[in-house]
Amino acid sequence: MLTPRCLAFFTALALGLGLAAGCSSTAAPVTDTLQPMNDVAERYVKLVLAVGQHDRDYVDAFYGPPEWKREADAAKRPLPEIASEASGLIARLEALPEPADGMLRLRKDYLTRQLQALTARVAMLGGKRFSFDEESRALYDAAAPINTEEHFREVRDELDRALPGKGGRASLVERYEVFRKDYTIPKEKVDAVFRAAIGECRDRTARHISLPAGESFTVEYVTGKTWSGYNWYQGKFKSLIQVNTDLPITIDRAIDLACHEGYPGHHVYNMLLEKSLVRDRGWVEYSVYPLFSPQSLIAEGSANFGIEMAFPGAERVAYEKATLYPLAGLDPSRAEEFARVRQIVERLAYAGNEAARRYLNREIDAAAAARWLADYALYPRDRAEQRVRFIDQYRSYVINYNLGKDLVRKYVESQGGTPDHPEKRWEVFEELLSSPRLPSQLTTRPQAG
Repeated sequence: MLTPRCLAFFTALALGLGLAAGCSSTAAPVTDTLQPMNDVAERYVKLVLAVGQHDRDYVDAFYGPPEWKREADAAKRPLPEIASEASGLIARLEALPEPADGMLRLRKDYLTRQLQALTARVAMLGGKRFSFDEESRALYDAAAPINTEEHFREVRDELDRALPGKGGRASLVERYEVFRKDYTIPKEKVDAVFRAAIGECRDRTARHISLPAGESFTVEYVTGKTWSGYNWYQGKFKSLIQVNTDLPITIDRAIDLACHEGYPGHHVYNMLLEKSLVRDRGWVEYSVYPLFSPQSLIAEGSANFGIEMAFPGAERVAYEKATLYPLAGLDPSRAEEFARVRQIVERLAYAGNEAARRYLNREIDAAAAARWLADYALYPRDRAEQRVRFIDQYRSYVINYNLGKDLVRKYVESQGGTPDHPEKRWEVFEELLSSPRLPSQLTTRPQAG
């Protein structure tokens, strides 16, 4: 809940004012485009909340004025009305003069593209069907490359040579699952391992990014979900992180989830947006996060790339071997072996996109999609079936993890943030997380100042 002082902050936005962090009363100058964009931003937030009345997954986070949420709950606006207003707001933004300030140009582009994605999602809720690539472009401002079966077979052949048990009757996916069992964290030790990983990820992130005072998150363990982990951002620099324990959790997932959901992933991303854009600039549009939007590619891509940021090179295996393996009661002498196999399997990440593309394009059914995931992504049957349920629920969202990671890495390195320059790498990464940049702008850098 927001304090009365913060409610005054959001009220001031409607008057075209931008207030500093902590909901102070320092006004930003009003320009030819600032007040119209502030007005569009408020109406955009309310439209996102209105779509959320039709789509329970749509509003991933909201920490704006609570009365806006109550209004949306009470109104339950029809989809055609929402689409009409969104189109009007897009036209209004397009009619605005190009701002002289680089950050305002990024803001204008962001609001326009987010509204376009909203209209696409509304059309989908109304029954319109897109192809996989049409949908991903409309919602996430990007389309994943197409990979052939031959590409995945070559990676499978390499994995076949790396896994023990070659020449037996077991299939490759069965051998991989037998191999993974030796690296599974016992259920009673999951919490201790995960909390140790979180602490290390936080320490490594805090060396490079100034984290807001009082930031924190709560960890919960849940079942019955289609995902393995989820960050529910609460506002005021607080998150709820849920970890799904339906399926066994291997030792590598501790760092993956701690970085991705926490530091420097979703928790840090949302905090930087709240601090830099909502509080410091008064950009109310970032008080809501529509899941099916271009923002998600930046969010998921930076969260996955954040693992490499926190643990570059051999540092991850060294930490896992020294700390996490002993905590889990696993044999640390096999850490390097698991890391080598994991690196091969990571090259099969785009196989999940191909399964989703074929499935959502109605070229294959759910059973065939699960088989594809088993054959080319090395998912055992239960995980493959869970992943198909994820695709049913989130559709082309799957591109945000792998394509997003690749685009974020390329962007950071194109701006000088190469592995040989770690401080610059963190500087560019933090700048990306604190700005309203779109996926399509990760390959072209509009000036922000």
